[in-house]
Amino acid sequence: MFVAQFISGLCHGMILFLMASGLTLVFGVMRVINFAHGSFYMLSAYLAYSVTQFFMAGPYGFWIALITVPVIVSIVGGIVEWLLLRRIYEKEHLLQILLTYALVFVFNDSVKLIWGTDMRIVRMPPQLTGSVLFLGQEFPVYYFFIIITGLIVALAMWLILKYAKVGKLLRAAAEQGDMVGLLGYNVSTLFTVVFMVATALAGLAGVVMAPTIRLALGMDILIIIECFLVVIIGGLGNVWGALLAALITGQTYAFGILVLEKYAMAFLFALAALIIIFRPSGLLGKSGR
Repeated sequence: MFVAQFISGLCHGMILFLMASGLTLVFGVMRVINFAHGSFYMLSAYLAYSVTQFFMAGPYGFWIALITVPVIVSIVGGIVEWLLLRRIYEKEHLLQILLTYALVFVFNDSVKLIWGTDMRIVRMPPQLTGSVLFLGQEFPVYYFFIIITGLIVALAMWLILKYAKVGKLLRAAAEQGDMVGLLGYNVSTLFTVVFMVATALAGLAGVVMAPTIRLALGMDILIIIECFLVVIIGGLGNVWGALLAALITGQTYAFGILVLEKYAMAFLFALAALIIIFRPSGLLGKSGR
C-alpha cells in the first residue's frame, strides 16, 4: 500500500512540477501572475487528442503530439505575450490577474467552439501500455514514463539555469531585472522567450497527462489551483522550490486520499495555509519579493 501510494504521489508530483515550474518561472522573471497557465495545459491536451486522432492508423501519433504540441502551444503563448501581457508588466498584480483570468474564458470558449463539450479520450501509446513489477507490486508503465519525463525536465532546467548563458541571464533577470536591461539586453525579447518556455512546459504536461484523464472543459481550473498551491508552498519565482513543493504536494494528496478520500485537497490547502502563516516566502523562496 505504501509503495503504491508513493509511486502514485510521485507521478502526480511530476505533473505538478511540469506545470508549476513554468508558472513560477514567469513570476520569477516577469513578475506576472499568469492565471491562464492552466488554459495552455488544457489546449495542449485537446491538441494532443486531435493529433493522435489524425494518426490513429499508426502507433506513433502520441509521440508526434509529444514533440509538436508543446511547440504549437509555445507559439500561442508567444503571441499572447506579445499582444497582451507586455502591455501590463508595469501594472499592479490585480490587473494582471484580471487579464489572465479573462484569457481563461477566451481559451475555454475557443476549446468549446473547436472540440465541443463532449469528453475526449487520448489513446495510451501502445509502447507504454501494460505494467511493470516494482518492489513486488505491479504499476502501469505509463507511471514511470511520467516520472522519468519530469526528472529529465528538472535535470535539463538545472543544467540550463546553472551553465547556459541564457540560464544565467534568466537568473540575473529574476534577481535584478532592471540591471539586465541596463546592460543592453533586450528585456522584451527575454520575457517573450521566458513565456514561450513556460507555456511549452504547460504544453508538455498537457500531452503527458492526456492519456490518463478524460479531457473536459474546466480541467484547466482544476490543475491551476494545485499549481498555485505548489508555487505558494515552494516559494514564488523559485523553480527548485516548485520541484520540492510538487513532490510534497503529490505525496500529501496521495496519502491524504487514504485518510479522507473525497477531501484530500483539504490537506493541500491546510499545508499552504501553514506555509503562508509561518513562512510566507515559501520553503525555498526569498523574503522581500
